[in-house]
Amino acid sequence: MKQHFGLSIAAKEHLLEGKPLTRLEAMIFFGISNLPTLISEMRKQGWRIETRRASLAAAVVRVNKSAKLEMPSNLRQREIIVTEYWLAR
Repeated sequence: MKQHFGLSIAAKEHLLEGKPLTRLEAMIFFGISNLPTLISEMRKQGWRIETRRASLAAAVVRVNKSAKLEMPSNLRQREIIVTEYWLAR
C-alpha cells in the first residue's frame, strides 16, 4: 500500500470507533484518495467491513460537522450515490 502509514491508522481508528466512512471523508480527513484499496487490505487482514450506498448529501452533512464544505448549488447531491463503509460488529 502506497499510502502513508499514519493516515491509514487514522482511518482505521475512525472505523473502529463505529463511524461510517466514504471516499469523500477519507480524502478530506485522512488524505486517502483510494479508500477501496484500504478497505480491501483490511478485509484481507480479517476485518469484517460492510458497505451500503448513501447519498453524497449524507456524506457532506457528516463532513460539515467538523469542517466547511460547500457544494455547488446546482449539484444534485441527493441523486449522487457514494459507497459508505463501516466495521461490522
